[in-house]
Amino acid sequence: MNAATFKLALRNLLRNRRRSITTLLAMIVGLESILVFGGYARNAILGMETGFVQLHGHVQIQRQGYFLYGSGNPASYGIRDYQALMTRLQQDPELAPMLNVVTPKLELGGLVGNFAANQSTAVAAAGIDPEGQNALRRWDDYGAAMYRPAMDLAGSPVNAVVIGNGVARKLQLCGPLQVKDCPAAAPTPEVEGAAAALPADIAALAETQARDAGQKNIGSGDPGAVRIEMLASSMQGAPNVVGLQVLRAENFGLKEFDDRVAVMHLAQAQKLVYGDKPPQVTALQIQLKHSAQLPAARARIEALLQQDAASRGQALELLDFMTLAPMYQQSLQFFDSMFGFMAVLIGVIVLFTVGNTMSTAVIERTAEIGTLRAIGERRSGVRRLFMSEGLLLGLIGVALGLIGAFVVAGLINRAGLTWTPPGYVYAYPVGVRLRDPGLLLGSALGLLGVALLSAWWPARRAARLPIVDALRHV
Repeated sequence: MNAATFKLALRNLLRNRRRSITTLLAMIVGLESILVFGGYARNAILGMETGFVQLHGHVQIQRQGYFLYGSGNPASYGIRDYQALMTRLQQDPELAPMLNVVTPKLELGGLVGNFAANQSTAVAAAGIDPEGQNALRRWDDYGAAMYRPAMDLAGSPVNAVVIGNGVARKLQLCGPLQVKDCPAAAPTPEVEGAAAALPADIAALAETQARDAGQKNIGSGDPGAVRIEMLASSMQGAPNVVGLQVLRAENFGLKEFDDRVAVMHLAQAQKLVYGDKPPQVTALQIQLKHSAQLPAARARIEALLQQDAASRGQALELLDFMTLAPMYQQSLQFFDSMFGFMAVLIGVIVLFTVGNTMSTAVIERTAEIGTLRAIGERRSGVRRLFMSEGLLLGLIGVALGLIGAFVVAGLINRAGLTWTPPGYVYAYPVGVRLRDPGLLLGSALGLLGVALLSAWWPARRAARLPIVDALRHV
């Protein structure tokens, strides 16, 4: 296709400006829709990734089988000598530059009770290092503003605990902990008339554990303090009870999680499970500085684990956040399917719009086509002329569509809109990311290809018109 062909194609498009503009509008709006939705989906996926990395880290080291079979069983799936393993990871010359934080975590199950109200409930507790968790929550590699508030446990005494709003409701602690949207529960026959006292055997066991640990419960002597007791099974199978001071109740997003969660200091959780035995953890959470480092970091960590497995006598495995949070992959597949559906739908609309425009042009210019063929123009030349018109429509539509998409994205990003992702409590900004070269290039080439495909059949039909029939056409 030479310059003269393109010049003639442009003049032909300008013959019927209204029809050409209508066709271009369909292409522009279609490309804008695809890009804006693609940018929104990209922003949402990166936001979800940020949230899951803040919660789980990029990868976790666990005992083999813990993820599938060992939840709530720290006695059988604990990692021994985890401090030495943490030190080796942090001091490894190849891995250390990639690390943001390495922090331990111990998950356990137990029973918490507010025996003053004769209420108890099962919980899935976690013992954490507050400073390490706060470092996890500050990670924001994509500038997604997906934040989690700092843990209140930082700087608190060892027997402090944070519980879910659902746990507070079940223990009838909504008033003392100022939990909103918590209607008063109807009194049960067990508590009607008078509050029940802490059972003597559990009280004695709790005081013994506190005395052996050399700790003083915060809030002891404070009549407004919110105190609960937690019962858990130790490594030997015997029950352990500790008194805990509730700092606050927090909404953890999912009701199923909110009704069972309790977060405490790692040392307190280890004391419950392991007593005077060497402490262990159920996971080492590893967060990298950048998600792009995940393949290299994973390969290095796996090599270190293979070296340590024989000496430590425990099989360890490495799980990434995509495995730990299946919702991420499910959301990714959902957005991909929606984007594909929209792309196909808009592509079909553009295909028929451009095809109708080119077919109409062929009908209107049948006599002109016959004249061109009569003066010696080959069929390939006629075909190139109409294909050039389709290509010009595509190029102009892509250019204006890209400009329009950036304008719309800028308006949305500055509108201050928010949304609350699944499993989250806090509203986050709605954003459209158009800095993805794959999205921009793929959408532009896709629209250009649809425009050429739409022009191909009318161009082929125009080139195959018999000269005599074309010249007779009025």
